Amino acid sequence: MDKVRSRAMWPYRRQDSQGAVKLRKRKSRLYSKEASSACTGAGLFGENTYLVLAAVGFRIFNCMMVQTSFVPDEYWQSLEVAHKMTFNYGYLTWEWTEGLRGFSYPLMFATIYKALYLLGKDHVWCLIWVPRLVQAIFSGIADIRLYSLVRHLENTELAKWVFFCQLCSWFTWYCSTRTLTNTMEAVLSTFALYYYPLEGSNTKNSTKYLICVALAFLIRPTAVILWVPLLFYHFAKEKKKADLVVNQYLPVGILTLATSLIVDRIFFGKWTFVQWNFLKFNVLQDLGSFYGSHPWHWYFTQGLPVILCTHLPFFIHGCMVAPKKYQILLVAVGWTVLTYSALSHKEFRFIYPVLPVCMVFCGFSFSNLKRWKKAAVGFLVLSNLFPALYTGLIHQRGALDIMPGIQKLCQTENSSASLFVLMPCHSIPFYRPIRCLC
Repeated sequence: MDKVRSRAMWPYRRQDSQGAVKLRKRKSRLYSKEASSACTGAGLFGENTYLVLAAVGFRIFNCMMVQTSFVPDEYWQSLEVAHKMTFNYGYLTWEWTEGLRGFSYPLMFATIYKALYLLGKDHVWCLIWVPRLVQAIFSGIADIRLYSLVRHLENTELAKWVFFCQLCSWFTWYCSTRTLTNTMEAVLSTFALYYYPLEGSNTKNSTKYLICVALAFLIRPTAVILWVPLLFYHFAKEKKKADLVVNQYLPVGILTLATSLIVDRIFFGKWTFVQWNFLKFNVLQDLGSFYGSHPWHWYFTQGLPVILCTHLPFFIHGCMVAPKKYQILLVAVGWTVLTYSALSHKEFRFIYPVLPVCMVFCGFSFSNLKRWKKAAVGFLVLSNLFPALYTGLIHQRGALDIMPGIQKLCQTENSSASLFVLMPCHSIPFYRPIRCLC
């Protein structure tokens, strides 16, 4: 029996004596070191360092190329308030005396102003541009987070198309570097979306996304509108619902509200529930209509088509070809537009936070184009270039161009010059670009 077994195993022993059989080397990137290092999140914010620096650099360039005024709120709800918080003089609009606005967002810029003051760099140029540059950096990081989200959910090719659509958007160019509460709301919403537990996401973190949503709510209470369907969807999909509410929803909500109450107590000098005052004034009482009212369909017929511009056909196509798991994002966009449509006072910037979500669907459209892809790319770039340059360099720049002249009058010794502004209320900034009393 042993002889039979020995003869049967003879070919295999001979093969072993000549050396081990060499296996074919796998060339797939799935097994390569480069792929494994990419998956571990090397670089800044888990992405290629050069890509992050390019995105931030693009937004800084964007900041320098936007030299116009949009709405008074970019000054009177942030920078002018921060100036008064830091230097103890300035003017606050009626919204602050009525407790409709909170000090949480201006506090960020007040911290910057205080640092500039301590460094002896609180010059007019720094007071104007440093806050905007900081906002531009936040927006650049948000662009990267949007890219990373899609890359983790799908693939790099689709992420590049979403990133391309985001950078091409004329309205994002126009708003992303302004010190508007809507801009920070859009940034925080993008951060929250990155951590949101979408199906197939490996970047989900319930605590982090809830913190981002809570911060957006503190800055602008209507920010919660976008997240109502997403929060309910998360709750419905969660198996341990009690743990989600007790361990995450409640602690994050209580902590952020307590922080907001304390900050507002310090600067108002009394306990003020800003978020309730804001919602009561703008939503329940609808007193925002004092600043103008529009028909219910305005966001569908003008608002969304204008801010999407030539992205609109790609957005519609993307909605049709995107996988079903992204339908919740489409529901969030539709819910937001419908809810804002119920309010009389409407503005383009109110729905700005839904724009990054729309870019995801635009990316799906480009990724699924089989023909005319190069023509579509050229069309999107050129059609957004003109409105971006016009609104950033020409449209409504007079309110800012007159400020250096006013500053020279202010710096003239023994000047008795007075200024009569015959413009809509709060159309120009004041103490921050003038610094008369320094």
